[in-house]
Amino acid sequence: GGIGAHADGGLVVGGRNLQLVRGGSAETLVELDGVLGFNDFCTDATGRIYVGSVRYRSLDPTAEHVPGELWRIDLDGSATVLYDDVQQCNGVAVSPDGSTIVHADTRAGCLIVHDLAADGASVSNRRHWSTGPRSHPDGVAVDATGGVWVADHGGQRVIRIRPDDGSIDRVVDVPTKYVTSLCFMGDDLIVVGADNLVDASLLGSVFRGSVGVGGAEVHPVRVSLE
Repeated sequence: GGIGAHADGGLVVGGRNLQLVRGGSAETLVELDGVLGFNDFCTDATGRIYVGSVRYRSLDPTAEHVPGELWRIDLDGSATVLYDDVQQCNGVAVSPDGSTIVHADTRAGCLIVHDLAADGASVSNRRHWSTGPRSHPDGVAVDATGGVWVADHGGQRVIRIRPDDGSIDRVVDVPTKYVTSLCFMGDDLIVVGADNLVDASLLGSVFRGSVGVGGAEVHPVRVSLE
């Protein structure tokens, strides 16, 4: 999963690979041997991509579990593992100042947090932020003050985590049990759910509500196809 704008036009879409979709056609940006697909990505101020890999079929209960990694995709399209041992890669985001990268591990029920080098070449100081008991963090978005907003899949809520100490300081109830993704639109939070608890016939739904803070700047992808 995952979608973002490319600086040269079109949309970068994650799935089995990373593709640039524009003008009615799709071109492959990144495809890696041994990786079944990618689940969510983000960019830094330079336009590099940070994306989590999928190495097992998570919807198949008989599939052998294989942890994934966080990959950095440089502007020339080269791919490098920044860290591994992510039980189930999901939402990922870089802090507004570019110093921290936060990665949702749905299976482990936490956020994996690292300090990110200024050139994006390395990470350090791995730690884990709890998203609460029995939580399943899915999509992630960062607000302008660095707060990390997390979709709690199965939890019927979105939580905000403080960037200084990793504590939960806000909970927003959402009328969908399976909260999957979120992003900012001005001072409003856009939340995607796989169901609708108010009217089940509506199935998957998109919700919008004001949370009193705007989102951090989202940078376009600048990875070249050359």
